[in-house]
Amino acid sequence: MQTSSQEAAAEPSPSEPAAPSRRELNKAATRSSIASAALDLLRSNGSGNFTVEDIAASAGVSRRTFFNYFPSLEAALASVADGFMDHALEQFRLRPADESILESAQAALMALADPMSVAPMAELFSLTHDNRQLARSELEAWEHCTEQIIDAARSRLGAGISELYVHALAGSVISCGKAAMTVWFAARGPDLSAESLAVLRQHLIDAMGLLGAGFAPPSDASFHASAASPSVPTTTDRF
Repeated sequence: MQTSSQEAAAEPSPSEPAAPSRRELNKAATRSSIASAALDLLRSNGSGNFTVEDIAASAGVSRRTFFNYFPSLEAALASVADGFMDHALEQFRLRPADESILESAQAALMALADPMSVAPMAELFSLTHDNRQLARSELEAWEHCTEQIIDAARSRLGAGISELYVHALAGSVISCGKAAMTVWFAARGPDLSAESLAVLRQHLIDAMGLLGAGFAPPSDASFHASAASPSVPTTTDRF
């Protein structure tokens, strides 16, 4: 017979999320398999040279199953960037509740120390930036990021926070992310080496710093010094 202490130990802690069920794990694996197949076909065939049916066959699922997970080919491609945002938000939620949102965002990006963590987003940008139809994939990825940032901001700031505030904040963060990606790609092109991705990661961190500082024009010396610093720069933002 279990003692009361053993029974308590067997119960999950109220503060800990329940472990995902086998069904949830299987669904996540199927979703990931479809997204990976879509990206593999984009790499090998090029844009416009594969269909939903091709993706489904490559992933080993039916066309119907594909549409159970994604509404379109572009949505499947967009989902390859979900992991980066999920990991960044995990780090964001670990930050102190009294820290400004943008300082927390910078710290979250710094916590993703492996530059390869930004590889999925960078590769999606590289493969779709010059194709109008597939650019929808990138747009969907950014929209998903926006929704997640809004949810994270509401969670941090409380349900009574102004909707204009959280949407303006999320839109500003996403615009800075796009700017970092654009500047990186203009200089590096489709280079996905660890060195190149480290530059992209630093651009993302620096863009959050500029937003938090109210876009006060930095001197070259102070900007490069902050880029090299491992600590989160202090900002005076209200976010």
